[in-house]
Order: sequence, then structure tokens, then C-alpha cells
Amino acid sequence: MTVPSGLTSGTWSFDPSHSEVGFSVRHAGISKVRGSFQDVDAALTVGSSLEDSSISATIRTASFTSGDENRDAHVRGADFFDVEQFPEMTFVSTSHEGSGETYRINGDLTIRGITKPVVLEAEFNGVAVDPFGATRAGVSASTSISRKDFGLTWNAALEAGGVLVGDKVTITIEAAFVAPAVATV
Repeated sequence: MTVPSGLTSGTWSFDPSHSEVGFSVRHAGISKVRGSFQDVDAALTVGSSLEDSSISATIRTASFTSGDENRDAHVRGADFFDVEQFPEMTFVSTSHEGSGETYRINGDLTIRGITKPVVLEAEFNGVAVDPFGATRAGVSASTSISRKDFGLTWNAALEAGGVLVGDKVTITIEAAFVAPAVATV
């Protein structure tokens, strides 16, 4: 399979100022809490074909934020991410399928030292040259995981029934990458 139109071979660098890795999870059975990670690094390596291409990401768990300091401290603690023992989460693609704008990125997600296969439903948003001459590519992706599959089992029972934190976590990614510099002769 061919790589998406406009992507040139080489390793595209992650642009954190134009990207976001976030998630949402059901809270108390009635609403969703959203959060994001502020310290993310990723690389998009484009080969001669889709099969020869890959994407990898490292997320620093201590960079978690949800807009509530008490919740953030709890989520960074041993009940959830345990950032002292597990300072990073990682994703490494294993295969890709699709064409045009729609892709499935298969890969291994590691959280708390537990690695599980996941599928990212991805949309290739195209390639553009910015006003400063840098060539950029954009990708939107999402997946849902069971937090229990990754050892994130803490919960509290609610008086009316149910639990405080849902099991299903929806992960959303908006990623921008910058093309590798072209060597001049």
C-alpha cells in the first residue's frame, strides 16, 4: 500500500505545540471527565510504502492534567498511573491499513508496564506548507480501551449503585508532524 499523498520518506518530528493527547472516562455514571497529557513525544517514520512506515509515541504520565489539582494528584498516584514507578506510557505501531484519509493503525500500547494491542481509527488530515516554509502533516486518531486491562482498577462504589470511574476510556489524538529537513548540496 502507498503512503498518504504528500508524505515524503524520512522521520517526521512531532510538533507538541499543535498536538494533543487526551482522554475521557465516565464519572459517577452521569458525566465524563476529560484530561490530557502535556509532555508527549512522537515520531512518524515514512518509508517507501505503508508497510515500511511506523509511528511511535512516549507520554510522560506526570504531565497528566484534568483541570482539578486534587484529581490530578490522585490520578498521578499509586491508585492510577503511579508516575514514580511508571513514568511513561508508550505506543508503537505494528501495522497500518487504509487509504486516502481513513486508516487503521494497529499497535502496542503500554501503560503501567502492561502492553496490549490497540487499534487507532485514524484520519489523515493532509500536508501543508506553513508561512515559515515548514512542511507539516496532521493526523486525528481515537480508540477505546478498558482501563482494567492495564491494571487501572481503583474505584469507589456509589451509594445509588454503580461505580465512580467507568472502565471504558476513550483516547483522542490530534497530532501534527514536521517533515524532515531536506539536505542541500
